[in-house]
Amino acid sequence: MIFSRSQILVQIEATLTVLTCLFGPWVPIAHTSGPARARVTALYREAGDLFRKANRLSGTDPDQAAALYRKCAMRYERILRQGGIRNGKLYYNLGNVYFRLKDIGRAIVNYRRAEQYIPDDPNLKQNLAYARKKRLDEIAEKQQAKVLKTLFFWHYDLSTKTRVIAFTICFGVLWIFAGIRIFTDRAFTVWCIATAAVLSLMFGGSLVAEEIHLRNTHPGVIISPEVVARKGNSETYEPSFREPLHSGTEFMLIEDRGDWYYIELADGRRCWVPSKAVERIR
Repeated sequence: MIFSRSQILVQIEATLTVLTCLFGPWVPIAHTSGPARARVTALYREAGDLFRKANRLSGTDPDQAAALYRKCAMRYERILRQGGIRNGKLYYNLGNVYFRLKDIGRAIVNYRRAEQYIPDDPNLKQNLAYARKKRLDEIAEKQQAKVLKTLFFWHYDLSTKTRVIAFTICFGVLWIFAGIRIFTDRAFTVWCIATAAVLSLMFGGSLVAEEIHLRNTHPGVIISPEVVARKGNSETYEPSFREPLHSGTEFMLIEDRGDWYYIELADGRRCWVPSKAVERIR
């Protein structure tokens, strides 16, 4: 019987669900003093209250609702800037605020930042996918990237936490059966050792590749409503494309020259954009 890619993923996820639930998301939070923590807590509560009030007014008084959303965003930004706190829920909430303000660029930036801490959150996945559908620019992914995602589906479709657990289990099974092999020469032990070794290499290699990728790539998002991509790092250069790029378009940073970034879009095209028109994910 030949299993499809989706069936394989379902089996892997189902096998690891119980163990995955034992591990919480890694959330780095700065150690703040009592007064500082109290200020952060107060700001967080104020932001929540403002968001709820804005939601209630969004249907009857959109201008007042927008003003409240902006105040809410300011408080979340203050927590990030002054409180030294970084976690997925905070970025997720900030992304929701910017989405309500129809600021698709900053919404995607904060959803992408939240992904670093809570990659498996279903609400985050749904909101990020929906925000991406609201972008004006439709940029197709490179064919090479599509092929890689098909061939190495476990690397792209399984979360980091799931792959860590899978690697730990497979590596442990490998050594258990290696020990059993000392006392018996039954054929099934060789098969188990080989299978565990292959799976360990798959998941271990995936984790190493991901770490290298994170160290060597610098993703970002255009946050200006509209920006003209240039062939060089100055306004005097000709536009790279017929149409400008718009808020929410994602890219990889190739070169940073201070006021200008040399970037690569998802389809492989490269151009220069003003650094003030974009935000980097990390």
